[in-house]
Amino acid sequence: MRIFLSIFLFVSVVLASSSTEDSIINSFDTSYTKKQKKDFDPLKDYNIIMTNLNDKFYTHILFPIAKGYKKVIPSPARKSVSNFFSNLLFPVRFINNMLQFKFKNSIEESGRFLINSTIGLAGLFDVAKKQFKLQAHNEDFGQTLGYYGFGGGFYIVWPILGPSNFRDSIGLIADSFIDPTIYIDDRDYNIIHSDGEAFMLRSFNIINKASFNYKKYEAIKKGNVFLYPVLKELYEKHREKLIKE
Repeated sequence: MRIFLSIFLFVSVVLASSSTEDSIINSFDTSYTKKQKKDFDPLKDYNIIMTNLNDKFYTHILFPIAKGYKKVIPSPARKSVSNFFSNLLFPVRFINNMLQFKFKNSIEESGRFLINSTIGLAGLFDVAKKQFKLQAHNEDFGQTLGYYGFGGGFYIVWPILGPSNFRDSIGLIADSFIDPTIYIDDRDYNIIHSDGEAFMLRSFNIINKASFNYKKYEAIKKGNVFLYPVLKELYEKHREKLIKE
């Protein structure tokens, strides 16, 4: 248990960023094609081990906590928590939309942030979408690199966060410098004041997301004996889709 928590702390504080929103428990399309293809996978042995370790963490620790949390906290309250964290990640979305010359999206993101931070009570309510029809435009630095033609590189599975690749891992680190939920010494716009606070904040966010999305992972796992090739393909398809949008 202590080992898992130590890994969780390291990953959450050092690597986690907006891409956590695209983690294994959150946003995969479940349409696995079962097509086998040859590709460059130098970390395959490590990745298989980490996939199995993550599965144990999700199944025996994260999801039971999320299910208990779901029973206690009603859906509207959990949705407000999701809105709050999404609002906090405005800098990541804004800058990456700008870097991809998606200026209209950047303007809409700015409008969403101003409206939801004020009328929406610090982002708890997505007034910008409901009342002003302003849609979110989720972009991260991994997608920005993909926009400029950088390939994904080799596949890698991170502790807790799950599937990624070399390009998106670089993106995670880059986004972390503008992510307000990660503590960085001497940064003027820190909203938290220690790595411990960052750990608690991000842990709460991950549990809240899992309360909505654990069934997606369980559905994937139920239909497949070997998780590694399934999650690998689903991740790659999902990221390719996001980059093309």
